[in-house]
Amino acid sequence: MQDFKLLIFQMRGSSYDIGVETGERMKATSILQMLGSITKQEIDLPEMKSIYSSFAPHLLEELEGLAKGFGISSHKAAALCSGYDVPKTEAMGCSSLLTNDYYVRNYDFSPDLYDGVFSLVQPKQAFASAGYNLQLLGRHDGVNEHGLVAGLHFVSHDGYRKGVSPWAGIRMVLDTCSSLEEAVALLKEIPHSACYNFSIGDRNGKMAEVEASPDKVMVRYGESSLSCVNHFQDEQMISKNRPFIEGSLERNEHLLSLNEKQLSHRQLFHHFKDKDSPIFFTDYENLFGTLHTFSYSYHDSGILTTIAGSKEVLDVNFRDWVKGDDIHRKNLSGYIE
Repeated sequence: MQDFKLLIFQMRGSSYDIGVETGERMKATSILQMLGSITKQEIDLPEMKSIYSSFAPHLLEELEGLAKGFGISSHKAAALCSGYDVPKTEAMGCSSLLTNDYYVRNYDFSPDLYDGVFSLVQPKQAFASAGYNLQLLGRHDGVNEHGLVAGLHFVSHDGYRKGVSPWAGIRMVLDTCSSLEEAVALLKEIPHSACYNFSIGDRNGKMAEVEASPDKVMVRYGESSLSCVNHFQDEQMISKNRPFIEGSLERNEHLLSLNEKQLSHRQLFHHFKDKDSPIFFTDYENLFGTLHTFSYSYHDSGILTTIAGSKEVLDVNFRDWVKGDDIHRKNLSGYIE
């Protein structure tokens, strides 16, 4: 059994200041060594800046702040943290269920390749958001001040190219979009590096799965509910799936069966986080273990989230946090079996 820790950051101010504070807080950890093992030594900085300037220019300021906080060059910070031109990553699993009332999701991968940070940020140049960091700048999943919630789901490396990682794409959505329509429009414009699903819901109860590949983006909408896992379902996209998607299909069937039970937000959250649940996995050695559960209720702006093996749940009224009501918790403790 391995101890498993999560840091909780709360930061308000300029994007640059948020970057500096993140870097300073993470400097004593091994995060840069971990990121160095999965990223390139250098990326095309002018190319990255040109793309990010078009979609989320404030993230360039946050990158500069990260460089300052870590005490590294801007070029190094861009290669390690920008989420641009990242080499092919190993397959990861993620399961989400969306309804008109809430969004609930599990993220499955390896603790060895995990930031272990949940950030609540309120930049002056972008929307406030709360979510799990990936490559520090990016997000696995999260919600913003407008009640727009989103998460990523790996599908395949079909057509892989140099481009924007899905976790950087999630961050751009949370920082700049206030509705489902705006998020879908942005994800149709971003130059995607690989094949990913994006599960998205908003406070009006609208929901969609954006099926994105380097050469095509399709959208599958839901009415009362929508499940999202690790394979494309649109007929124009299914040829891009991996050869073996049986596990993803099984998880999808389970998620669909949950709709009939009409569970509350809290009930579904506890089902996702339960280690005996069909959608909680412990195969960490093969990069398929559940690391966190994230959920959001549109009606009361409530975030419920936790990490694997934890008896603690972070329960946040995000509307109150945006108004300035800080939370007191600074970490969560769990374990990996």
